[in-house]
Amino acid sequence: MKSMPRAGVVDSTMATVLLTVVVWGSAFAAVRVGLTGYSPESLALLRFLTASLVLAGYAVVKRMQMPRFCDLPGLAGLGFVGLTASNLLVNAGEQSTPAGSASLIVASAPIFTLVLARLFLKERVPRSAWLGVGACFAGVVLICLKPGTGLQLAPGSLLLLLGAATSAVYSVGQKVFLSRYSPMQVATFAFWFGTLFLLIFAPDLLHQMSQARLPATWAALYLGVVPGALGYLGWGLIFSRMPASRAGSFLFLVPLSAILIAWLLLGEQPGFQSLIGGALVLLGTVLIQPDFPEHCS
Repeated sequence: MKSMPRAGVVDSTMATVLLTVVVWGSAFAAVRVGLTGYSPESLALLRFLTASLVLAGYAVVKRMQMPRFCDLPGLAGLGFVGLTASNLLVNAGEQSTPAGSASLIVASAPIFTLVLARLFLKERVPRSAWLGVGACFAGVVLICLKPGTGLQLAPGSLLLLLGAATSAVYSVGQKVFLSRYSPMQVATFAFWFGTLFLLIFAPDLLHQMSQARLPATWAALYLGVVPGALGYLGWGLIFSRMPASRAGSFLFLVPLSAILIAWLLLGEQPGFQSLIGGALVLLGTVLIQPDFPEHCS
């Protein structure tokens, strides 16, 4: 007889999903503030340095076990592809692509996650899940499109698409290590390696820190601690408790979270089109969930 997941575990997992979606949604407003004082590369490095220091402090206090030598290449690859490359690709792509179009392309990450989970983790993806993906994608289109302008893709759209794909690689790739390490360990090791690869931008960061205004620096520190360290820890917990294909579907909620936070904190009121799009995203996420096998533990 199939054992049912404990209600407390399922409730805590969904609470973690909600928290992660909210903090990652808040990153968009923080990035806007951070970019007023830093270049995309320097902002990424300061964000990762902050997260790495927070995670290093946690590792010392908890006497975290370091990774086995044989796992170092894989963890380094995970950090480079899923953190360093993903951030740099998205930042570079947004320099030549309208914001709405960029958000739409990056929001394709859950679709990559579904495909990779099916191919490499052999997870069953129900047909209803693809219907939910379609609803989510349509909702994101409505949220990101500017009424009357259509969808205009710049040459940087390919970079953004690659950024979404590398993000999905991180999501699925961490599954391999979650069988041997805790979510906190995986997030910590990935951030350390991701930061290491960004250190080539250290001279630019030092120069910009001396000129940046305080709000931009505070925004970068927030990005490192909350959407960075805490966000990726939550993401690891989610992936350790449910199939990667199901967990990835919740990423469709991040643009909706970002719009709500911008509305509350920056006064950017969403239009009727955005509200309809948000409803489609919620509907699609609900459609994706029921037919997946439960892997909560």
